[in-house]
Amino acid sequence: MTLRVLVVDDHPLFRQGVMTALLDGGIDVVGEASGGLAAVELAARLLPDVVVMDLNMPDLGGIEATQRIVTARPSARVLVLTMFEDDESLFAAMRAGARGYLVKSSRPEQIVDAVRVVGDGEAIFSPAVATRLLSFFASAPRPSTLPELTGREREIAHLMAAGKGNAAIARELFLSTKTVRNHVSNILRKLQVADRAQAVHRARQAGWGG
Repeated sequence: MTLRVLVVDDHPLFRQGVMTALLDGGIDVVGEASGGLAAVELAARLLPDVVVMDLNMPDLGGIEATQRIVTARPSARVLVLTMFEDDESLFAAMRAGARGYLVKSSRPEQIVDAVRVVGDGEAIFSPAVATRLLSFFASAPRPSTLPELTGREREIAHLMAAGKGNAAIARELFLSTKTVRNHVSNILRKLQVADRAQAVHRARQAGWGG
């Protein structure tokens, strides 16, 4: 099934470039918005699979827009595409519910691939952002225990902490992607976290996936 995407950015030329790259990649762009308020309204009306979201916009910032979209529809998948690489923006976006975080210097094919990954329910970060995340996790204090997980859940949690997505985990463990997703949902519930990024954080704090 073709992914349906809403593109949000206040710079018309950049927004058009992203839309062209997605269309060339076989992805259906169902709408565009130049600000956060319009993004929230269009996301509620069009129900896109993925929202590509800028952070710095004049009326309503991308963090608040992401939070409103995800609160209204928890299954909504937001991919942040921004010029900001600072920790504050990154972690604010993750707390708001973003599933991925790319910088605008990413190549068009990287943006297309990221939209597909987020649309498949996985998380993705640009290399520079991933390095910042790993540095943060490495310096965080590590509790000695995690809530009780089954053997299979621990295997999957280890692989998640090592940076592997659902498809890669499924291949490695000879499972279906759907089965992996179910295990990941159980892991999130047991760790009492809202998303995959927070689960990876908890697992790395415990010394997994080094």
